[in-house]
Amino acid sequence: MMTESDLQEIRQKQKRRNQILFSKESDCLRVLFDALASAPRRTVTCWAFACAEPIKDELAARYPLDPRPAEAFVLSKAWAQGEIKMPIAKRAILAVHAMAKDMPNDADAALCHALGQACSVVHTPRHAPGLPIYELTAIVRRLGIDDCKAALEQTILRYEQTLFWCQKHPDDGFSSWAPFLK
Repeated sequence: MMTESDLQEIRQKQKRRNQILFSKESDCLRVLFDALASAPRRTVTCWAFACAEPIKDELAARYPLDPRPAEAFVLSKAWAQGEIKMPIAKRAILAVHAMAKDMPNDADAALCHALGQACSVVHTPRHAPGLPIYELTAIVRRLGIDDCKAALEQTILRYEQTLFWCQKHPDDGFSSWAPFLK
């Protein structure tokens, strides 16, 4: 639940012209971040891809001629499954981060970074907080601080529900796992 204190923190960051409006210390994300920190690596990987898929789809719909979001997602998942090596996926992840510089607005730039962070979870689960930090920032940028509370709450709830589901089904969507994720 987003409190007035959470919204005030976001307003202060906007006033300071911060690019990112959430952090690892954001109260509204504390429960999620604690759960991610204690979850097994495959669960966090499953969660990241499940949460990243709608972001990938949104970027693909908004920028249908740019293959970078889909490539980062597909290649990172292939890396998680042991089908390719890290350097190939890393190039695609860096390309989706670079895509942020090409975006016409801050919301879409934040979505690019959210997707890049999600795909980077294969490397280390420490990238997991980046997905909500950037995606929630995109929501505020798109809707405005006065109209974003319900969307932020729904998205945070979706993160938590997805993590709960992935705890029970960590292998869903993966035909196999790379040896380093077994």
